[in-house]
Amino acid sequence: MKAILTVVLAGFLPLTAMAADSSTDELIQPGYDVQLSDFQWTHRPVVVFADSPEDPRFHEQLQRLMDGIEALRERDVIVLTDTDPAAKSALRQKLRPRGFMLVLVGKDGGVKLRKPHPWTVRELSRSIDKFPERLREVEERRGG
Repeated sequence: MKAILTVVLAGFLPLTAMAADSSTDELIQPGYDVQLSDFQWTHRPVVVFADSPEDPRFHEQLQRLMDGIEALRERDVIVLTDTDPAAKSALRQKLRPRGFMLVLVGKDGGVKLRKPHPWTVRELSRSIDKFPERLREVEERRGG
């Protein structure tokens, strides 16, 4: 009985930590009423789709993203989630996911990456750091 209780509580701890951290709330947002054009030239949206909020891949992806939240913030990433295929959101209509899907969109609004399985922040960061606009941002921050 104690083992079951421990597993159940361990499942809720990340959710309570997410709710308590307001900086996470601004970085990870529901994407049901969002247009990608709202973020053009200001953020790099990472859209996480799933057919259900109970999808284990969805939970794994959110945990991986929360583990590297500072690296995402440094790269102007905003995470949008959509777990309701019946809602037919603008994101679903534009990106057409099938089941679980991770989509990285550049600041220019173009789709840069689609993955059918969870990715780590390190993998995402490496991809983002190769973008020409990211290279320019790093140079500007260095003062060059």
